[in-house]
Amino acid sequence: MAPRPLPRILSSGSAQIARTREIARSAADSATDVLHPLITVSRGLRRLAVSAHRKWGEMPKDRRGPTLLLVASGVMAVALVPFGPVLGLISLMAVAAWKGRERTPVRTGPDEAEAGRLQCLYEALVPYFSVPDDPSPLYRHGGDWTSAFHDPAFDGNGRLTGLRMAYPAYFTDGEAESRARIEQLLHAKSGRGREYRFRWDEEGNQLLMSVLPALSTGIAAQRFVTAPGETVLGFTDAEAVQRTVPVTDGEETRDAPPVIWRTGPRSTEPHLLAVGLPGGGTTTLLRSIALQALQHGDVLIVEGGGTGEYGALTGRPGVLAVECGLAGALSSLEWAAHETERRLIGANRARQAGHPLPEDVKRPLWILVDRPGVLGHLAAADGHTDPQTLLQVPLRHGRAASVTVVVAEQFDSLDTLDEAVRARTRARVVLGPAGFDQVAAVLGTAPHTTPTPDVPPGRGYARLGTGPVFRLQVPATPDPYDDATSEGERRAVLELLPGCSADGGEGGEGGVSGTGGARVGDQVPAQDPVAG
Repeated sequence: MAPRPLPRILSSGSAQIARTREIARSAADSATDVLHPLITVSRGLRRLAVSAHRKWGEMPKDRRGPTLLLVASGVMAVALVPFGPVLGLISLMAVAAWKGRERTPVRTGPDEAEAGRLQCLYEALVPYFSVPDDPSPLYRHGGDWTSAFHDPAFDGNGRLTGLRMAYPAYFTDGEAESRARIEQLLHAKSGRGREYRFRWDEEGNQLLMSVLPALSTGIAAQRFVTAPGETVLGFTDAEAVQRTVPVTDGEETRDAPPVIWRTGPRSTEPHLLAVGLPGGGTTTLLRSIALQALQHGDVLIVEGGGTGEYGALTGRPGVLAVECGLAGALSSLEWAAHETERRLIGANRARQAGHPLPEDVKRPLWILVDRPGVLGHLAAADGHTDPQTLLQVPLRHGRAASVTVVVAEQFDSLDTLDEAVRARTRARVVLGPAGFDQVAAVLGTAPHTTPTPDVPPGRGYARLGTGPVFRLQVPATPDPYDDATSEGERRAVLELLPGCSADGGEGGEGGVSGTGGARVGDQVPAQDPVAG
């Protein structure tokens, strides 16, 4: 027997019910939109009434009578004024509408997940900030983190980005090892892969931790607004220095805080040592310094790696020589020592005669040595003098003779540096993913931030003499003849090369600049230097 069809009213009932629900929902939404002003005013009137009732209950009884009389007088005055009741009603509706508007709730503290992270961090600090003899410990197992942590800040992923924490007065915050343990714990518990800054307030027994934003890598080589004798090593955090210079960062122009290294006769740190890992950016730093030095002086480059990283500078005006071999390096550095002595003698004679310094003495001379350890190894194998020993005279008397020495070396060859280089290069730069102990060994003190394992080329730290440690990002100054260099960075470097146009063509006569002083290859007899 064939199945009998269901009645029409039963088969179409579910569709009609769904359609009815949709119509009712649309009608409700439309009614809500139409009646939204009335709903807002009603909500505001209810809130005004609740507020008035609360204030009336909190008011002392002896003030209720005068207050009621004052309100009644105001109502009567409004009623007697022409159009007063209408204006009063409009004002009341306006106040009610403002009071009844929907407002986004303000977040007043960390949520449950963030509070859990803070509690875990609090428990992890208990072994470091508590002793058994403390009758009222600030840090104890099962305690409340709100008693020690203040002003916590989180990012969009719920990771801690800022915290001000109190610690007991008996904690040995004056010892570097104790502080390092706390900083390492906070770094691990708050999230690795970011750079943290720790500021210890020993007087107030408080530690301020904050996550530092990444330094911009879009600043390429360009002309910086500096005075003669000032060199921009790179750029740092805005609160670290009190000076800014206009720079082009990508497509925009802005003011950036630079790390300025001052050289010359009045400099307290006349020579610089840059240390890093392969690909860390030490060669980029030397290229950036060379381009800035060529504005006001002459440059002598000795490249121990022999990779041709400074080929674009060969034969340029102001570039005295670019040496890659051992023989050329020895002869060039020997000339540099004689030139330093000649300048010292010329300056001393001018001062004794009461004359101004000659131009060939005042013109700065920069000696850039990249990886001298390789040349020292070759010299030892061939039985020659280590080229670093020829740097002793420029390092010792370079400030008085306007001679600046910049040495770049890698971490694995630090033990090959001559003692004179270590002692005289008081301006230090560390580039690349160096460890905490490696940075402290080169700079003489540990940075107040946590180095990250992955950093872009040219990122690191700088310290000038006994000053503070700065975070540093060196301007992008690649080899313009390298195929991997982008077109924008290539043009930026070529525009700064003397005698070269942006397309790589020669814009002027190359060779050694006519400064009137001695040139590489001139035989100057060695004499005892006389300090001016």
